[in-house]
Order: sequence, then C-alpha cells, then structure tokens
Amino acid sequence: MPIRSFLLLTTSLLIGWPVALLSAQPDSTRQQAGTAALFGSQTPITFTLMTRMTALVNDRTKPLADSLAGRHPATLTYLDSVQGASVSVPVAVMVRGNFRRNATNCAFPPLYLDFPKKKVKNTLFAGQNKLKLVTHCQGDDYVLREFLIYKLYNLLTPLSFRTRLARVAYVDSLEKRPTETRWGFLIEADDAVIRRSQLTEIGKGLPSTDIDSVSMVRLAVFEFMIGNIDWSVSYRHNIRLAKSGTDGKPLVIPYDFDHAGLVDAPYAQYADRSGEEGLPTRAYRGPLYPGWLLKRVFAEFVTLKPQFYALYQTEKRLTRGYITQSITYLDGFYQIIGDPNAVRANFFNGDANGKLFRSFN
Repeated sequence: MPIRSFLLLTTSLLIGWPVALLSAQPDSTRQQAGTAALFGSQTPITFTLMTRMTALVNDRTKPLADSLAGRHPATLTYLDSVQGASVSVPVAVMVRGNFRRNATNCAFPPLYLDFPKKKVKNTLFAGQNKLKLVTHCQGDDYVLREFLIYKLYNLLTPLSFRTRLARVAYVDSLEKRPTETRWGFLIEADDAVIRRSQLTEIGKGLPSTDIDSVSMVRLAVFEFMIGNIDWSVSYRHNIRLAKSGTDGKPLVIPYDFDHAGLVDAPYAQYADRSGEEGLPTRAYRGPLYPGWLLKRVFAEFVTLKPQFYALYQTEKRLTRGYITQSITYLDGFYQIIGDPNAVRANFFNGDANGKLFRSFN
C-alpha cells in the first residue's frame, strides 16, 4: 500500500481541542492549554511517525549531551477529530536514554519528539517543544506496565509527570523497513510539570536528607512499593528536583520506572528474585525517618489502595496472569506496611524500639 494511503487509513485521534480557543490565547496560556489538551485525557491517541526508520533505529551512539543527539527529520500525522481532517506536522526525532538506548537492551530505542513551535500552532501539539516518547523496547506489554506506574504516582501526588498512551505506526519513508504499529506513551515535558506546580527547578543533585521530608519519604516508599532501586537524589538519576520560592525545601519528581519489580522487564535490575512466588524483592533506599512520619505516609498509601488496585483490575490490554502477579506484588507491600515488625525490618536499621543508629547521605 502506498505510504500516503497508509497514513490516511491508520491515523486517528481520539481527543480533540477547539483550535479556535488555542489560537485566541497568548503564548503562555496557549502552551498551558495545549499541554492540558494533550495530557488531560486518559484516552489513547493514534499517530503515524514517518522517517528514515532504519537510520533512526540504528542510531545508538550516545552523544555528550542530548542536545547533540542526531536529529532525524520526520513527519507526525494524526486525524483531527474536531475538523475530521488529517494533520501532518514536521518534527525532529532523536534517540535518547542511557540503558534503553543500548541495542543490547532494547531492539527499538526510546525517542525525543522535537516540535517546531511555529509549525504546531492550532494542533494537538500546540505549545509543546520536546517530548519523550517511551517506545516498545522489547515488547508492548512492558510499555503498558510502566505507563500504569506513572498513573499510580499521579494518584499519589500532583507533583508528578503526566503521560498519554499512544498507538504509534512507525513508517520507513524509504519503504525499506516494514511498518510496525506499537504501543508507546508520551511524557509531559520537565518544564511543564514544574511550571504548573509553580516551582523552580534545581539543576544539581542534593543529599536526600536535604529534601522536604514528606516529599522524600513519599517518593522512597513509592519506589519501595513498586520494587525500584534505579534512582538517586544525590546524582539526580531518574529524579527532578524543584522548590518553591527561595526558602522552600526541595521537592522530588521521579520518572523512568522500567526497572521496577512491578514492571518485571527481562533486563531489569533489582535487589534479587528471592521473594515469595519468585517475584522481585524490595529494598528501601530512602533516608531514615521517625515512625510517626512513616505512619503518616503509609496512611496515604492505604487510603489509595482501592484506586491503585483498580488501575490493574480494570486494565484490559494486559494479560490476566500479569494482573494477578501485580496484585500479589502490591499485596506484599501492604502486608509489610501493616506489620510493625516488617516495617522495622524494612524501613529501620535499629533496635527493637525503632531507635535509629545509621544514616544516609
């Protein structure tokens, strides 16, 4: 089938935003409205990405900085559900990432989509600059699994990255590589989440003990719940730091959860797999906090338990076997935080009364 016909048949958009509203607003307001249109819906979107796909997939050399990454001209096409017309926008596509960029780890690399500001006005991507696209790496299932973890953290705090699930058709403009349609998801830009939270980004790592205690323990307990040890505050690894004003204590915003035990990707690095039913074990990597603070944060997780479980129990795109495994894994977390002895063993390194005798940097 000719590429032009393929684009018209395969691209559809399941959400629309009145273009007149976007075009009538100032740039700053339009940018926020555009972000709300793109990430304010839970409905998956569908689009086609056409470029020299073989060259893109083979581009695995890591540059000194993301800004130096090889830029591959591409065309992104979707169907505007309001006007009923096919919309094509030029984009530059860049391979990104560290671990997943390596061809040994991922058959298909994660990408940046760089949108030219003037060319995307009055489109679904109005106000966007550079967005991360999480791709299928070793399989669609792992995309969906990581996507759900972002949704878990969205339930826990608004200071989190919003995402949008996408069905993407990857088309080779030279027609040398077969077209493949896979699951992926877009991640809200760093500056967008910080701007809508009215914060200022901190561009250096800090000791985790310098972070706002509630924000830090919430993050650390969440990472423990999902079985993820692939993060660091002091090195800003898979973490963004931000603060309010000049006196506010720094806050943490996590991302990249593909190594979590809850995702259970074949390449994942976690403590070990000696847990019950052969599931990955957990390791708490946060600072040591007093029991009253842990109890306060545990209460948030207990309150959200029905919503956490519902995300998995209502998910139709994943196998029932994986859903059962995920619920079992979450059950293990809730059993730990509900048992004082297990809390002491996992979150404290102290005596029988919970007195602390070690610290973290």
